[in-house]
Parts: sequence; structure tokens; C-alpha cells
Amino acid sequence: MPANLPWLDWAKQLAAVAQNGLTFAKDPFDVERYEAVRKIAAELLAAGSGVPVERVLTLLESELGYCTPKVDVRAAVFREGRLLLVRERSDGGWTLPGGWADPCQSAAECVAREVEEESGFQVRPVELLAVFDRSKHPHEPPFASHVYKLFFRCELTGGAPADTLETDGCAFFAEDALPPLSLTRITPDELAAVFEHGRNPGRPAVFD
Repeated sequence: MPANLPWLDWAKQLAAVAQNGLTFAKDPFDVERYEAVRKIAAELLAAGSGVPVERVLTLLESELGYCTPKVDVRAAVFREGRLLLVRERSDGGWTLPGGWADPCQSAAECVAREVEEESGFQVRPVELLAVFDRSKHPHEPPFASHVYKLFFRCELTGGAPADTLETDGCAFFAEDALPPLSLTRITPDELAAVFEHGRNPGRPAVFD
């Protein structure tokens, strides 16, 4: 699936206009107009994704306040040139350990917690490797929300491999022997950037 989907960008922009408008609008006629814009955005997203429009509209209605991107954090943990990946129970694909950033924790604290929760290993984040815009990479499926992905290089400090509620496998892989990926979470081009940092520690962080 191509990373650039114009209909998806248009729908996201309309949804953001509607959400921001509903956050600040006082006039009931303006509220009605922004709700109509949000419904159009939901119809566009439903038509492009095959998801029922009611489900998309419910999702958009649940987003309150000023519209900003969501933050996904991912850990790059190397051991002897191999990279730690975990297997997601939800789709059977492999990915870097990580997930949504939580409130009241720094991005580094979030990524360390996610590694332990998904792999059993304890780590210390030491370097920001990349900040990617999810929509500019060929993730499947596309998201209605806009997402920034933060990648941290982390050093192992303890723990041991363990299955979790979200994952049922964890192992270290060489770049030329990667397993099937969970494309909703990680893409080959993102992993290539991570491995490039592994070969060149201290390389400046990359971004879209």
C-alpha cells in the first residue's frame, strides 16, 4: 500500500478542522457546521477503508480538545549486531517493542516500560534515533489519527525473555534474516534506518 494516500490526508485534515472548530465554537450554528464537516470526514474515511461510517464517526466523536498527533514510542535494543523484536499476538507479526506514549511519563520512560511489558527485558534509553511521521511510511492499515513515531536506542540492563499478554515471542534478529513484520507497527524502511544507526552509533537522529 502506498505511503501517500491523498484521500486519507484530506479526511484527516477535515476531521482536524471539525475537532478544533468544535473545541472553540460557541455559536450553535457553527457547532452544527463543524459536526457536518466531521460527518463528511467520517464518510471519506469509511469509503476509503471499508469500515462502517458509524464506527468511524464514533471514533472521531471520542477525540476531544485541540487535535494533535498521537505519539508511538519504539525501542531499538541491539545485542551483537542483532535487533530485539517481539511477536504480536494480535496479528502474528514481529515488531520493535513499544506502543502509545502514556501521560505523566517521559517518552524515554514510556519506551523502557513498554520493552519490559512486551519482552521481559529491562533497558535504559540512551539515544533518540528517529522521529517518523507514520503516514509517510507504508504501514498497513492506515490510521484515522495522525501519528508520530519516536525510536530510541536502548541498552540492556537486566531481565529475561518472557511471553506477555500482548506478545508470544521475543528474539534477536540479524538484518538479513528478519521474520514477517507487523506492518501496522513497523515497516522495512524504518527497520533499515534503525540498523543503520546500529552500525554507526552516534549518527544524528533522522526525521521526515
